[in-house]
Amino acid sequence: MILITKWFGVFLCEETEVRRYILFEKEPKLIARKLAAVQRGEILPEERELAVRRMKVTDARLKPLGKPMVFDASFIKPEKYEMTSELMQKVMVELGKIRVREPLSEDRSIAQAIRATDDLIEEINLLSERLHEWYGVYFPELGDFAVEAEYARLVAEMGDREVIMKHLGVSLESVGMDLVERDLEVIRGMGATLFELYKRKEALDAYILDGMNRVAPNLTKLLNPNLGARLISLAGGLKRLARMPSSTVQLLGAEKALFLHLRSGKNPPKHGVIFQHPWINRTPYWQRGKVARSLGGKISIAAKVDAYKGEPIADQLIEQMEKRIAEVKEKYPDPPKRQERPQGRHQNQRQGQGQRHGQNRRR
Repeated sequence: MILITKWFGVFLCEETEVRRYILFEKEPKLIARKLAAVQRGEILPEERELAVRRMKVTDARLKPLGKPMVFDASFIKPEKYEMTSELMQKVMVELGKIRVREPLSEDRSIAQAIRATDDLIEEINLLSERLHEWYGVYFPELGDFAVEAEYARLVAEMGDREVIMKHLGVSLESVGMDLVERDLEVIRGMGATLFELYKRKEALDAYILDGMNRVAPNLTKLLNPNLGARLISLAGGLKRLARMPSSTVQLLGAEKALFLHLRSGKNPPKHGVIFQHPWINRTPYWQRGKVARSLGGKISIAAKVDAYKGEPIADQLIEQMEKRIAEVKEKYPDPPKRQERPQGRHQNQRQGQGQRHGQNRRR
């Protein structure tokens, strides 16, 4: 016996013969709710009611009820059970409404947060450059005593260089030019805006850290919260990241370089955003490809464990990764020697043609 779920009901069949069935109510909203539950991976009450011992199922979602298998159920026609195409259209519309209203999963919220962080970093860099250039005309020495958020805070809260120097406990003669009070007030306003952006980024980082520790603890410990969130964002979700092969994980974020390689034959990329991890960016260039390949595999394992709520495995993965890095460094201590490319047949022909043209010109 095999259990089959269609959009209009649940059927228990023996080969191509329907033995028992339960049809859904002919109400689009009720059917849509059942289909939404199916898409979320739930088992319907109708499916449990028809379940028998030693049966097979056509959906991996129903694995607790029987062994999954591939089966052609096209012989079950909705028209035979008075389920029209108009009803199906209404059901699909209601299903779309239900799925759109569903709350955003936490991993997708984290993906949005890391994108917002990238936008904030871009704004912070632009505004910080402008603030340093403008305020530096008035007090260029401040950059030696304060950076980033502290620089913006001092400008916003104090502004006057004499007050800032007194606050910092330094005494020096600034080489900056004087500014009128009106200009200084505008600059202080820019500093306040920049300081607020720094605080917003700090709050986002805390949100990402908290969410990643709940959603993907192994990935967070193996990499770091922001890099793990960036991989989830690029993959389109934690489960999609878990289903990707490790070679794809290795190159996430390097799609442009990969397509350029496929189109023009240039050297293929060895890593994507995982280059941000110290295991790769602090490794000599000739060893990075091997380290990135190993790290891609470990990320894939960590993502699978996190997506399907497995046991903590990060410490073991870190230990294996460190051992692999040591092996690579021992086996490949020196960069490979560059070999000169042999001249191809076409290149030799072009050189021969150039020599003949030169001889003709001399004649």
